[in-house]
Amino acid sequence: MVYRILELYSGIGGMHCGWNESGLAGEISAAVDINTVANEVYKHNFPTTNLLNKNIQSLTKDSIKNLKINTILMSPPCQPFTRNGKCLDDNDPRTNSFIHLIEILDQLDNIEYMLMENVKGFECSSVRNLFIDKLKQLEFDYQEFLLSPCIVGVPNSRLRYYCIARRNGSPWYFKLDSIITTFPKLYEEPYALQDIIESDVSDKYIIKDKLLKRANIFDICYKYSKRSCCFTKAYSHYVEGTGSVFTDADQETVIECFKRANTYEVGSNEFIDTLKELKLRFFTPKEVLSLMSFPKEYDFPKDISTKQCYRLLGNSVNVKVISELLKLLFDK
Repeated sequence: MVYRILELYSGIGGMHCGWNESGLAGEISAAVDINTVANEVYKHNFPTTNLLNKNIQSLTKDSIKNLKINTILMSPPCQPFTRNGKCLDDNDPRTNSFIHLIEILDQLDNIEYMLMENVKGFECSSVRNLFIDKLKQLEFDYQEFLLSPCIVGVPNSRLRYYCIARRNGSPWYFKLDSIITTFPKLYEEPYALQDIIESDVSDKYIIKDKLLKRANIFDICYKYSKRSCCFTKAYSHYVEGTGSVFTDADQETVIECFKRANTYEVGSNEFIDTLKELKLRFFTPKEVLSLMSFPKEYDFPKDISTKQCYRLLGNSVNVKVISELLKLLFDK
């Protein structure tokens, strides 16, 4: 069987990359997103894909059926469910497009397979209940997951909700559960960050004094680290909870330097000047792409700013996790 895929909320194409990496037979027949900047990046990397710049609420059963697809991959807006948001759930208008899809799903008898991703917290939402109730009504078999890339050998924490669903009636080859938090297959431990660190990184990524004042809350990574924190769309703009930072110095040097810095008032000029020795910097967009498992040939157009790159990456998916879930979905 050849799978024809509709990629909804396509962003910069993380699902597309996941499909390519899976090695499954098929193609992305169409992608849909309303974000013009994300669409520019998507088109740069997938110039031949039918990319529709439109609101997903404008999609009708007929417009979807005319695409002759049998698979949907999607990552609906996560802000209504994130711990950093207001958690308005179905009262947040950003859920309207996904609720629209749920409402017309019973008219899309051509859809046999689905994969959806969202933030942790979605599993407790009313919108999740609407989605799962619809899958049950339409006799889809489904499995929910809470997974982080570190369990598939990627040194990054990005815990996310996933659901795979199909209605071909064939049994899953793994044991089902309410929510699965690991993969049936075992993977090697995460690689060291030195495998993805760029050489000759521009000084523009060095953390400026304004943010260095809060260095005591940084999550600092090293060349030999096999972990990093989740990168969000606010990365480089804020420091708390937005992602890790990097230094070429070793851990012992960092500990010693922070001891000296903390003999001064936190945030003072002396505090900042001491920590400047470490040349703490942000991970580059290319490095974040690697930690999110995008292929090496993937890149951003020249006119996309660094800030825009971080925002787009913060809203994207981990390609490796998507690829492995697709293999589960299609039993490959």
